[in-house]
Amino acid sequence: MVSLHKNKYSHDTLFNKSFHHLKSYDFVQIFAIFFLLIVGLIFIYSTGVQVGTPLATGAWIKQIKWILVSFLAWSFFASIDYRKLKPLAIIFYGFTIALLIAVLFFGPKINGAQRWLVFKPIGLRLQPSELAKLSVIFFLSAILSSHGFDINKLKNMLIIAGVIILPFVLTAIEPDLGSSLILIPLSAFIIFAAGLRWRYIIIASSFIVVVLGAEIANESYEIYPLLKNYQKERVLTFLDSERDLNNRGYNQHQAKLAVGSGGMYGKGIGQGTQNTLGYLPQSVSNNDFIFSIIAEETGFLGCIALISLYLLLFYSMLRTAFITPDHFGRYIAIGMTGIFLAHSFINMGMSAGLTPVTGLSLPFVSYGGSFIISAMCGLGVCQSIYRHRNKI
Repeated sequence: MVSLHKNKYSHDTLFNKSFHHLKSYDFVQIFAIFFLLIVGLIFIYSTGVQVGTPLATGAWIKQIKWILVSFLAWSFFASIDYRKLKPLAIIFYGFTIALLIAVLFFGPKINGAQRWLVFKPIGLRLQPSELAKLSVIFFLSAILSSHGFDINKLKNMLIIAGVIILPFVLTAIEPDLGSSLILIPLSAFIIFAAGLRWRYIIIASSFIVVVLGAEIANESYEIYPLLKNYQKERVLTFLDSERDLNNRGYNQHQAKLAVGSGGMYGKGIGQGTQNTLGYLPQSVSNNDFIFSIIAEETGFLGCIALISLYLLLFYSMLRTAFITPDHFGRYIAIGMTGIFLAHSFINMGMSAGLTPVTGLSLPFVSYGGSFIISAMCGLGVCQSIYRHRNKI
């Protein structure tokens, strides 16, 4: 009888431990990620069938492989104590800077840009600019949460500026202007949360406006142009959508037509015409313009459902930031929110004509491995912050 009682007690204890372990997870985040990944797989498969090439039809299988790898990464970071990552932040940042420099020397040129490092022996292709977003978040969070660090001192401001500018410049000269620009909102979110005084925010904003105005004049008069011709044309076409409908403006114009033609309920999954008939660029229809395909095939209601999933994800990350008493964890969660918010807005905006075409992925929905793996690593850390919120 005693042994039976002990066994029952041990089983109850094991059950309670398992229950409390599961209860510690943020299921809002898990729910949003799961359904975004499902939506992505459905439409990556749909676009592949429509395009019909072997590369396109097999894209959804590759996406599943990346999802499995990213899930393992998410599970690892969700299970560890995120505070152990703080002393490693500077190492991760330095490693990323080394990769960004290496890609400029050893990366293959694809369409005039060097954005990838290819490791042929193991069949790996890495985009260092995706790691740069995470490394800036972790390093800024580690610095700003250090004991006695005051963001409102000039010396410290210069340190923070240097941490941001170095990867920004290295990414921009690949050139990957879209990824480099993402560093601005994620850094701004973190710096604002760190308590930068309003007068410095106003001064910084004024400085940015002046620099931006000078750059516009520089590009307009071609004094010392920094933008490539195709980048300049993207901006000009965005400002005037009918500037070059047969060339530079063609893709975005067709993307807007796809969004508008979906109506309230859409044409049905796999029944869209813009991609099937080749009006959208089929080489990137499952990445850059996947929102156009979703809008055409599921309509306004489908877009609202998709946006609702992103809002759930944003809510999850911001809730984590607000409830954790640890500054390091709070800044990481806020920085990750900045990445996802910027990526989502810019990608959807490209299809709706609200933002220039930049080639940024729609998180968890667009086809691609580097971003989904780095994003899941970041969200795994956010999950760890949520789980350890009461253990500070």
